[in-house]
Amino acid sequence: MNASVNAVKTSNKRTFREWLSSRDGQKVLVISAFLIIPMILLMVFTYIPFAEMVKFSFYNMKYIGARKFVGFKNYAKVFSRSDCFGALKLSLYYMGGSVVQLSLALYLATILSFKVKGGDLFKGFMFFPFLINGIAIGFIFKFFYTRGFVFDTVLQWCGFELNNLPYWLKDRSINNISLVGTSVWRYFGQNMVLFIGAIMSVDSELYEAAMLDGANKFQQFKYIIMPSIKTIFVLNVILSISGSLSAFEPPFVITDGANGTGTYFVVMHEIAHTQQKVGLASAMAVVLLLIIFTVTILQKLFFKYVFKDGTQ
Repeated sequence: MNASVNAVKTSNKRTFREWLSSRDGQKVLVISAFLIIPMILLMVFTYIPFAEMVKFSFYNMKYIGARKFVGFKNYAKVFSRSDCFGALKLSLYYMGGSVVQLSLALYLATILSFKVKGGDLFKGFMFFPFLINGIAIGFIFKFFYTRGFVFDTVLQWCGFELNNLPYWLKDRSINNISLVGTSVWRYFGQNMVLFIGAIMSVDSELYEAAMLDGANKFQQFKYIIMPSIKTIFVLNVILSISGSLSAFEPPFVITDGANGTGTYFVVMHEIAHTQQKVGLASAMAVVLLLIIFTVTILQKLFFKYVFKDGTQ
């Protein structure tokens, strides 16, 4: 009896090649490939370069040449140099723009989520700027704001005198607001589409019940729409604030950072590639990463308190 059982067990044993060719082996192989390949790509193109950048931040170095270990001196320079940390003040303009951007996107999304004549066409027009390359948008608005060109011409049609109009890209009282307008124009369509998708997923029976109870549109928005889209709302806020801290394309392409428009990223680009101070630029990048991480955590905690039950 024991001999027959052992013979059956022996016959059921498969070699590794046979197991690998079986359905179970193929499943394990596919799952492992989908796990291992992305991890390798992340290690090679994200984690290892990031670790190297952190290492560079402790050196006084150029791209080519000798390196000198300076410890935390580069980080001290980030906070002491006005052209480094001071450039973060411009992020306040972009944060203000993100508030306008999200408010406009949420307002239009609420309207377009219901049946509106020509709504689909309007959505397409509003989302289209997000599909355009950022460099191309920079060149478009560079000519749009140039003295005597598109924007000034439109304002003259409205009765304004050219001599009374400011230089939109040179006047320091208005140039950063002009650049923020470029970012709002580009990104609010993306926010709007995300809001529309979230709002349309709300059960229509909730609106019907609210209308039977006498709730007006604002009350429906406050008590039905906002609680239902809180996850997407928080996501959009986090992405907008993080983008405000790392604004680069509009000031770099349109003004090249001139006339007080150089954001933190533009200054970091100048220090790294023009001045060849790679260590200082690396320290700036690490500081910015820590700031974005801190702001993201604070936003999560804030909205967790606002929505009471969390925003998981």
